[in-house]
Amino acid sequence: MAPGKKRKSAGLQGAGELRRRAEHRLRTRPKARARIGTGADAQRLLQELQIHKIELELQNEELKQAKTEVEAGLEKYTDLYDFAPVGYFSLDEEGLILEANLTGAAMLGTDRSSLVDRRFQIFVAPQSRADFDSFRERLFEGHEKQTCEALLLKADKAVWADLEARTAGSNGDARRWCRMAVIDIAARKQAEDAKHRVAVLAATNHQLEEEIVRRTKGEAALMKSEQRAHQLLEQSRQLQEKLRASSRQILRVQENQRKEISRELHDKISQLLIGINVHLAIFTKGAALNPKGIRRTIAPLRRLVERSVSIVHQFARELRPAMLDDLGLIPALRAYIDGLPKRKGRKIEFTAFGGVEAMDNDRRTVLYRVAQEALVNVGKHARAKKVSVSILKARDGVCLEIADDGKAFEVSRLSSAEWNNRLGMTGMRERVEMVGGHFTVVSVPGTGTTIRAEIPFGTAGAAG
Repeated sequence: MAPGKKRKSAGLQGAGELRRRAEHRLRTRPKARARIGTGADAQRLLQELQIHKIELELQNEELKQAKTEVEAGLEKYTDLYDFAPVGYFSLDEEGLILEANLTGAAMLGTDRSSLVDRRFQIFVAPQSRADFDSFRERLFEGHEKQTCEALLLKADKAVWADLEARTAGSNGDARRWCRMAVIDIAARKQAEDAKHRVAVLAATNHQLEEEIVRRTKGEAALMKSEQRAHQLLEQSRQLQEKLRASSRQILRVQENQRKEISRELHDKISQLLIGINVHLAIFTKGAALNPKGIRRTIAPLRRLVERSVSIVHQFARELRPAMLDDLGLIPALRAYIDGLPKRKGRKIEFTAFGGVEAMDNDRRTVLYRVAQEALVNVGKHARAKKVSVSILKARDGVCLEIADDGKAFEVSRLSSAEWNNRLGMTGMRERVEMVGGHFTVVSVPGTGTTIRAEIPFGTAGAAG
């Protein structure tokens, strides 16, 4: 049913009830004396007037009561409206403020009386005006509730607010308007900002922790690298010291070799040449006095010449045997072993893999020098009764092995300063490693010493 028809029906029902109440009150009142001679019509009219008077009195009482109730409800509504925890505004389509509560005026920092007919947009921060205009357009295009977040300007600060609005009736004029609630969300925004800052701080803290871990690892790597550098530097210094010691030792050995050669030349070759010269002088005199005795006189001279040649050949073999270049490693080693001084109770066995001759001259020279030096050490220090020299076939190369049953020594002492001054072992190792080989020494008390030099086939640098 339409609102007009409802009000009309309610009015008719109210009028009938009011008349019944008036008639009831009239019956209960004391009857006034009627004038004698009054007619029935006059009596009825008087009754109607009295009933109407009573109706008016009842209506007046109801109106007073309704007014009192309306005033009480209005006061209650006004208190709820003005002191609500959110701001309430009534706006038209253009954004003009038609009405506002006290909370809304306080949120904008302005008296309520000065807000009416002012545009709400002037209280919206520039960065939020586009959102507010879009919110207002959506609101008046339909009848659904619209929401929007905006930054509102206040006298001393800017406040974030949540706007919620719905269109309302015409309010008696042609303008369309809406009711809008403004909720202060500054605390929520601060919480969101705080949460965002906490997230940013957490991410930054995580990055810092990763950076600390990375730098810690970097520092550890730098410390390790520094320690390694110190170790390498120390090793370099030790190697330099060894190199200086080796150089000094080489110079001493060279000087000793020169002294030995000079002594040999002076004591042997020079004496032989002097003897030959004396014999030649005797031969010259004898040939003049006794020509027939030339044959007998020249025999000692020939022996001296042959001895000189033998000594020269021995020097040449000690410096570098020609047999190694002419006949190969196996004959040269066999000849060297056969030429060693015979010692009572000592036996030297020699076996060889024939494929060793396929090696280049540098590698064969290394094997010869290692065997030569090892046999010299056996003769000087080992006091061995049995010595074996073997050239064996190895994977991709050959293995030279010199074993004896003599006196052993501590292999760990080979790296000490005392043994570094001895070029025997050091020279053998360096020669073998120079051609890409591997050198090992095993010495066990009661068993003896075994020296192994494994050398691969192939080309290599020059060997001395």
